[in-house]
Amino acid sequence: MHVLFSVKKLAFSDPFLPHRRRLFSWFSLGVVASLVLLSLFILGKSLRVPKVAVFVPQLNTVGANSSLASCPFLPFNTSHSSSSGSSSSNTSKSDEFKNPVKIIKEGSAVVLDGTNGVNHVLDETKIYKGLENYSFSSYLLSESSNKGKHEWDLVGKNSSRNVTVTRNEKMQGVLHEECDIFHGKWIRDESKPYYPLGSCPHIDRDFNCHLNGRPDAEYVKWRWQPYGCNIPSLNATDFLERLRGQRLVFVGDSLNRNMWESLVCILRESIRNKKRVFEISGRREFKKKGVYSFRFEDYNCSVDFVASPFIVQESTFKSKNGSFETLRLDLMDWTTTRYQDANIIVFNTGHWWTHDKTSKGEDYYQEGNRVHARLKVLDAYTRALTTWAKWVDRKINANQTQVFFRGYSVTHFWGGQWNSGGQCHKETEPIFNETYLQKYPSKMRALESVIQHMKTPVVYMNTSRLTDYRKDGHPSVYRKEYKKSMDQNSTALFEDCSHWCLPGVPDTWNELLYVSLLKYGRGTWKS
Repeated sequence: MHVLFSVKKLAFSDPFLPHRRRLFSWFSLGVVASLVLLSLFILGKSLRVPKVAVFVPQLNTVGANSSLASCPFLPFNTSHSSSSGSSSSNTSKSDEFKNPVKIIKEGSAVVLDGTNGVNHVLDETKIYKGLENYSFSSYLLSESSNKGKHEWDLVGKNSSRNVTVTRNEKMQGVLHEECDIFHGKWIRDESKPYYPLGSCPHIDRDFNCHLNGRPDAEYVKWRWQPYGCNIPSLNATDFLERLRGQRLVFVGDSLNRNMWESLVCILRESIRNKKRVFEISGRREFKKKGVYSFRFEDYNCSVDFVASPFIVQESTFKSKNGSFETLRLDLMDWTTTRYQDANIIVFNTGHWWTHDKTSKGEDYYQEGNRVHARLKVLDAYTRALTTWAKWVDRKINANQTQVFFRGYSVTHFWGGQWNSGGQCHKETEPIFNETYLQKYPSKMRALESVIQHMKTPVVYMNTSRLTDYRKDGHPSVYRKEYKKSMDQNSTALFEDCSHWCLPGVPDTWNELLYVSLLKYGRGTWKS
C-alpha cells in the first residue's frame, strides 16, 4: 500500500526575508574579496623578481680573530658592474657583464663563467628551497674599492626575504678567478702579528728572532695586500673547525718547517688550554730529519711536518772505487707512506738545490743504475718534479686529499752567498722600489710547466715575489748560536738570510693557504 505525501512549497514569513537578503549580500562580498586577493596573489607572482644568486666578488680583510662569519651577504646582479663602490670603472669593466654568461654546474655550486673570470655562487635550490627554515652558513663579503675601504651591507636586514644568519654553519668564500692573491704589495698593519712576540714555545730557536735579541719589531707589522682584491685574515678557530678530524702535512725542507711552525703557533693562539696542543712524541727540537706531528686535542686533528728537502730520494751508489752519495731523480723519498693519505699536503723543495753538490751536478744525480757524470741543476730539478708529479697522479686520491705546492722563497744575501760572508743585517723594512727585485726563479717556471701536465689538481702557492720584497724578515745574525751583542762586527758572523723570523713572513704564507683552501677546497672547506 503506497502512502502518498503531498509536498507543499515552504514559504518564508515576511520577517525572515531581510535576514535572507543580508546573508546573500555577505556571501557575495566574500566571493568578490576572495577573487580580488587571488588576483593580487597571481599578479604578485608574475611580478616577482627572478631568483637572485649570491656570490663573493672579493674578500675583505678582517681582524686576526674574525672569520668569514662576520662578513655580509651581497646579491649578484649581472646588470651592474663588479665594482660597487666605484663610479669611475673603465669601459672594459663596464662591458664585463654585457656578454652572455655560461652557467656550469660544479657539484653543489654553480659557476658563472663570464668574460673576465669565474664567480662561484651557491646552488639556487639550496637558497630558495624552504627559505623560511633555511639558515645561511655565514656572511659573504661585499666588494671594496682598491683603496681597501670596507663596504658592509647586510642584505638580510633590508631584503623582502627574511634571511637567518648563523655562525655554526660554514660557507666557502670565493675570490674572483682573475684575482691573483700572490700579486700585490706589503702594507703596514698594526694589528699584526697573529701571536705575540715570544709567546709560542714551538718555534725553532733559530727562527725566534725576538728571543735571540733582535731589538726592532717592525718586521711583524706588515700585511700582504693583493692588487685585485682583499683577503681575510686567518681565522684560527674557523681553520681548526674545518680541519676537525683531519690531518694537514707540510712536506719539504726547512722553509716548510718555517711555515709549519708558523701555522702551529697561529692555531695554538686560539686555544684556551694550551696544554691540549702538543707534539705527539714529546719532541721539542725539529731540525733532524723525520716526521713531526702537532695534535690539537680539542679538534681531533693534527698539523704535521715531514722532513724531505728534495722530495725525491737521497741514496748511495756503489762503484768499483767505493760508495758515494747520490740523489735519485727517479724515486720518491721513503717518507711518502707517512703522508699520502693526509687530507691536505703542502709540498716544497728548492733551497737544497742551490748547494754546491747539487749546483755542480757532477757524479751526483742518479736515475736507475746510471749516475750522470754531469747534469745541469735545472734539468735535474725538473726531472725530480716530474717524478713527484707522476707519484701524485698515481698515489693521491684527489677526492680525499688536496695538494698544494709552495713556491721558492727568495733569499737576500748581499756581499756574498750564505757560505761566503753574505749579509742582510740591519734591514728593517721591505723593498719598495721594484727595480731592486730579482728575476722570477727559473725553478718555478719549471714547476709551473710540470703542474700543467698533471691530472691531479694542484694549487701552486706562488710566494716568490711576495718574499722578494721582505729583505727585513730574515733572522740574519739573530740566531741561537750567535749570542750577538750590538757591538759585535756582523761581517765576521755567518748570517741567515734565507729563513724567516717567527712571527713573520711565513704567517702570511699560511694566511694565503687559508684563502686558497676557501677558494679551491673541498669537503669541510666548502659550505
